[in-house]
Amino acid sequence: MLKRLLYIAGILGLLIGLWGLYDRLVYGHMHANYGSYVVWGLWVALYMFFAGVATGSFMLATLDLLFDLPLFRGSGRMALWGALVTLPAGLAAILLDLGHMSRIWKVYLQPHFGSVMAQLVWGYTIFLGIIIISLWLSFQPQRSRWLKPIMAVGLILAIFLSGGIGALLGVNQNRVSWHVSNLPAQFPVFNLAAGVALMLIAIGWFGPQYDPHRTQQLRVLSLATVVLLLVKGYYLWSDVSQALYQNSSHGAAAINLVLFGPYGWAFWLLQLGIGMLLPLIILTMPIGKQGFAAGLMGLCILIGLAVARANIIFPALSLPELQGLGEAFHGPHLSFTYSPSLMEWAVTAGIVGAATIGFLVGTDRLPLFTRPTTEATVTAD
Repeated sequence: MLKRLLYIAGILGLLIGLWGLYDRLVYGHMHANYGSYVVWGLWVALYMFFAGVATGSFMLATLDLLFDLPLFRGSGRMALWGALVTLPAGLAAILLDLGHMSRIWKVYLQPHFGSVMAQLVWGYTIFLGIIIISLWLSFQPQRSRWLKPIMAVGLILAIFLSGGIGALLGVNQNRVSWHVSNLPAQFPVFNLAAGVALMLIAIGWFGPQYDPHRTQQLRVLSLATVVLLLVKGYYLWSDVSQALYQNSSHGAAAINLVLFGPYGWAFWLLQLGIGMLLPLIILTMPIGKQGFAAGLMGLCILIGLAVARANIIFPALSLPELQGLGEAFHGPHLSFTYSPSLMEWAVTAGIVGAATIGFLVGTDRLPLFTRPTTEATVTAD
């Protein structure tokens, strides 16, 4: 029943997304609400979210396919499939955000590797190839000797790409709320939390009931989630308290927009309430070990993380870099007030719907949870 509802939601999202995609391809950015001042909108936040889920899922896959932890044996394929589904979703979001999509080839044929963005594009391309190869090798009857080296390279790349998103924001010296030294160090933690949340959904909702390790897997993932959320909460507190204590014009103003401005409801209700506090309570209780509750908390955490990405992007760009800039020029797309347009939401619904359907199809058509029966894996059990 649950899977059927998710299929229906995914198909509806995909149909809505087709209209948004048509609008985006035919009219370009005309019906988007970002513009010359707020240059990054919903799709950039969506890219950061899905790319984070992909790198976090790959990190989780290494527990099985690189480090051979007995408890997580057989879960690596599921984590890799999650990475394979979510990474293209993130890349599709950022591709549609580009002003000239047709110029994407330039970053491959004329790259400037001093650019963080070029490093990320090449990194994601290689990372996608590693995910595909790793998944293919994991399906082989006999475990390939190449799987572990490839997983090791992928793990390093996953950490690099996670920090790279923070670096992409942090190198903007004119955005004080982004230009903090520990921002690149925070993102690997955020992304690992996203990967753990996805695995709570995968194992809690779609994992085999007969697996004797299932309950213990959910317990360990729940405890890991609690720790990661506490670390995430500490990062949040340090960012907010420092910005308010310094009382800098840009940093404090951006934080005030998040806490008490137009984005306040999303921060308090979705990011903090549903995305952090509720999972912290449920996952530390006995009910947190039950599959449905664990999966539901995983979904709540993903929602909170997605909103957190938006709250990093929107408020910082909603502040003028020069005093009086907002009053100097008037016209379409010359506004510091941003909320996503209907077209932006439609495209987002389509991307989320496509990723949801892709994830579900994998759980139906592929042996993602089948435990390998080769070599020492059996004896280790």
